[in-house]
Amino acid sequence: MGLTYKQSGVDIDAGDELVERIKPLAAATRIAEVVSDVGGFAGLCRVPEGIDDPVLVSGTDGVGTKLKIAFATGVHDTIGQDLVGMCVNDVVTCGARPLFFLDYFATGKLDVGVGERVVAGIAAACKESGCALLGGETAELPGMYAPGEYDLAGFAVGVVARKRIVDGTRVAEGDVALGLASSGLHSNGYSLARKALLEVMKLDLQAKPAELGGRTVGEALLVPTRLYARAVASLLSAGTDVHAMSHITGGGLPGNLPRVLPDGLGLRIEARWARPAIFDLIQRGAGVDEQEMRRAFNLGVGFVVVVPASDEARATEALRAAGESPVALGRIVRVPADRAFEERVEYPS
Repeated sequence: MGLTYKQSGVDIDAGDELVERIKPLAAATRIAEVVSDVGGFAGLCRVPEGIDDPVLVSGTDGVGTKLKIAFATGVHDTIGQDLVGMCVNDVVTCGARPLFFLDYFATGKLDVGVGERVVAGIAAACKESGCALLGGETAELPGMYAPGEYDLAGFAVGVVARKRIVDGTRVAEGDVALGLASSGLHSNGYSLARKALLEVMKLDLQAKPAELGGRTVGEALLVPTRLYARAVASLLSAGTDVHAMSHITGGGLPGNLPRVLPDGLGLRIEARWARPAIFDLIQRGAGVDEQEMRRAFNLGVGFVVVVPASDEARATEALRAAGESPVALGRIVRVPADRAFEERVEYPS
């Protein structure tokens, strides 16, 4: 018998087995609009009824070097939630209802058990966010990745009525910014975090610094990205007049909130809030400047909602009913037109 595909590094049988394991995971996320099952060449989903002039909203992202922590610890169960969070949290900033999600999983040699755990995390996060895991792609690429490593990308699509799009154009001076808590680093700043903790401080991933309250460094770094889709849906269904929403990812508050503010407006932060302990460990242990911390990490705020001051109480009540503990970060203020992008977020002295 001549050379086979398996001998060259691609195990078709393993790929087929993973697909079979994924099918019930995807089936558990099915929504009424889905009209196809996993296994075909494409996923089919109809636009929901009752939406006037529907507009589709799309987003794509990955997990970044947080994957390195999953590889080193052998914990693959929650990295899928990070992938969904990075995509779906972006889509809902427009006021969209997330409809479906697709993933791309690539590795040098497929480990079916690892792949199943990753996709199980993706499916659970899709279900929590109210969207369907409509399909995906598993690629076995010999020689492309180090042994035991893989890469992930995700793609989310949502829908919103044109007249209900939230795009920041109505943000006005005096509006209030409400911050929703992050669970930790989410999926951003890991190159700096790994450098600080593992190289500068020379901590082991199994180390338990006092600052982490009994957690290992690895556990603290793997805390999954929070999912904000349900909270946003509750906020919008309560009739709150939402002017803007921002997902706080790489770049922190200064690098993300100004993206949804009209020119000449910024946020003056008036509140202080408790940061997850991992941030203080990174800053104190590696001597990271506060400004650098603000530019690299979310520092405890993973999502921001901007509403008129007259709607602050209603928005706060709706978010609390959804299980959030919103913080009134500050107010929207006028800033000089020539002010640098990141300097449009003003911190208390």
